[in-house]
Order: sequence, then structure tokens, then C-alpha cells
Amino acid sequence: MAIVAVAGGSGGIGRALVDAITTRGKHKVKILSRKTDDLLAEQTGVPVLVVNYTDVDGLTKVLEENNVGTVLSALFTLPVSGVPPEVGLIRAAQASKTTRRFVPSNWGLPLDESHQDIAPSVRMKLAATAELSKSDLEHTVFYPGFLLDYYTGPSIKSYMSPLFVVIDMENNVAAIPGSGDTPVAFTHSLDMGRYVDATLDLERWDPSFRIVGDKITWNRFVAAAQDAKGTSFRIIHDSMEDLKKGEATVLPSVDKYLHLMSVPNKTVLSQFLATFGQLFDDGSFNIEEKGALNSMFPDIKPLTIHQALEAAAKSDSMY
Repeated sequence: MAIVAVAGGSGGIGRALVDAITTRGKHKVKILSRKTDDLLAEQTGVPVLVVNYTDVDGLTKVLEENNVGTVLSALFTLPVSGVPPEVGLIRAAQASKTTRRFVPSNWGLPLDESHQDIAPSVRMKLAATAELSKSDLEHTVFYPGFLLDYYTGPSIKSYMSPLFVVIDMENNVAAIPGSGDTPVAFTHSLDMGRYVDATLDLERWDPSFRIVGDKITWNRFVAAAQDAKGTSFRIIHDSMEDLKKGEATVLPSVDKYLHLMSVPNKTVLSQFLATFGQLFDDGSFNIEEKGALNSMFPDIKPLTIHQALEAAAKSDSMY
């Protein structure tokens, strides 16, 4: 049995990881949080440990006192002044006498130096990777592709904040980036959590693990969405020229849900979507299926795109 600490476990991907670990129940989990959260502890049945990511010594003490052997990070990785929180967490894990495994907060696609100018968060992720490479910690990273959560509607549980990328099921609109013919891998966050939980059983980790819940091109995804809803969509095509300028179509539902989203305004969102659009078109999200965790853990049956769209089509709203 492993004792696992999830940094950023109060919501989003972190909460999905906590859910998966507690549901199977083979390993113990604790949540690392910047503030106390009695309601979260009550809802999850999981201890919430208050930490300061700038205090490496204090963080090391928390890991040791709780006998944490594995750290899963789901921290936001936006640029900050001083030492990035995740780098501080890695240093604490390295110093901890009980901790030997670490997973950084890169839950998407393989990143390298060629990606560092695409988004500010990439530099932070690469800094964490560099820090891990200097440590003695066994570490891996998970590549699940793009999250399927954004296309399911409320009937399928998710802890992700609202986001509308390419397809707007409420308003029957799609904004396809580039050609729309490049395959994209999708995995629901709760399924990703189940695969991550399963790898905690492994004696040795590979340097990285791939997960492919399902795979489809955006053109085919939009066609499937139209079939699921039984209606035609208004389809917009965002050119690569516009995407490289940081300009992407913001879908109509954003006006309704912007206050719930993790972006300050539609201008920033457009730039964010343009980044994703480039990565979709260039094949960065075309995660290879051969050798993925799907084959290692065949008992896990991930949500399919068809199932997600069928659920969404039955809902009056997406959130």
C-alpha cells in the first residue's frame, strides 16, 4: 500500500486523482492544499494537509510526518516570481526520507523546448522536468491527450471547470482549427485517474505513460456531435495563420459560462484556444496507442467519444 499526496487535489485533475485512489481503496491518499478546507475533507474522507510551497523545509516535514511515499502534482503551472511552487515541492520530496516517487503536473501531451514559446505554463513545466532530472526520485509523466470532460454534459461527473474548445453543444456551433484532419486523443479525467491509480501498483515506472481513451479527428468529432443532436452545426474554420497570431474563435456558450471558467476574459481565452488549435493541428495531441496503459490495464474501460456525445445530447445545458 502506497501513501500518496495529491498537490492541488481540491478540484480539477487533482480531485479526479483523489477520487480514483479512494474509490479503489488500495492506497491511502492525502491532499496538499494552501489553505484549510474542512468541507473538502468531509466530502472526500481524505485528510487535507496545509502547506506552503515556498517553505521547502516545512513541506519536507509534512511529507515525512505523514509518511508520504508518492507525490502526484496537479498544481497550476503559471509563471510566478521566485521558485515555482512545483519546483519547491520537488525539492521537498527529494529531501523527504519517506518520499521516493513523483509525478509532475503535465497531464496532456509530451512537451520539449520547441513548445516553450507557445504558452507561459510550458516553461514552468519544463523547469519542473529539469528539477526532477537532477533528483533521485523515481518519476514519470502521464500523457492522456485532451480531456473528454468538456464534451459530456452534467450527467457524467467531472471536477473540471467549464471550457468550450472547438465544439459548442448548447448552441450547435463548431470552430475547427486548421484542417481538422489530424487525429486527437481524448481521455476523461476520471478515467485518467483510474489509470494513474493502477500504476501505483507497479514496482517500476516507465519514464512516461500514455493513455488513449478514444481518438478521432475534429472533422469526424463535429460530424458525430451533429449526429448525436440530430441537427446541423454552424461550422467555422480557424486558419493556422490566425491561430499563430493568437486568434481563435470564442464559441457562443462562453458568454454564459465565462464567470465559471479559469480565464479572466475572452481575449485571453482566444489566445489560449489558439495555442490548443496549433497543437491539435500539428499532431501534438495524437498520442500513440501502441504500448499505452490501455493495453496494460484492459479491465479499465474508458469513456468513449460516442458515449460522451450521447450524454451531452440528452442535456439541456453543458454545466
